[in-house]
Amino acid sequence: MTLPALTLSLQFALTEDAAAHRAALPRHAVRRWIRHALAEDAAITVRVVDGDEGRALNRDYRHKDYATNVLTFAYDDQSPLAADLVLCAPVVAKEAREAGRSLAAHYAHLLVHGTLHAQGWDHETSDADAQAMEARETAILAGLGIDDPYQR
Repeated sequence: MTLPALTLSLQFALTEDAAAHRAALPRHAVRRWIRHALAEDAAITVRVVDGDEGRALNRDYRHKDYATNVLTFAYDDQSPLAADLVLCAPVVAKEAREAGRSLAAHYAHLLVHGTLHAQGWDHETSDADAQAMEARETAILAGLGIDDPYQR
C-alpha cells in the first residue's frame, strides 16, 4: 500500500515535561501515524503546546474556555491538504494516565483523530458520524498496532 506524501513540521512549545513529550513523539512515528490517516497528500504542522496556549486557542477559535486535547485547523479544500494540529501536552498526559495508556499511544490516537478532522470527518454532527469516525480511527490504529482507544 502506497501512503500519501506528507510534508511535516513538528514544533514543541513547552517548558514543563518537554523531554517526556518529545520522547513520545519521535518524528518518524508522527509521520507514520499521520500518513496512515491521510487519504491524500498533505502539509501538516503539529504543534505541542502548554496549557495556557491550548486554553487560549480553544477559547479564541471554539469559544470554549478550557484547554482541550487536540485542535484541528484545516486551511482550504485544495490538494494537497494543509492543516495544523495543536496538541495540549498537559491534557494529553492527564488523559493518557487516566486511561492507563502510554503517552505515545494516546498521541497516536489524537494525531489520527485530528488528521481525520482535517479531511472533513466530524463526530459532533450526529451519532452515526461519531460511530463512523470512531470506527475509522480504530481501524487505522489497529493497522499501526495500537489498541482500540474506545474499548471500555
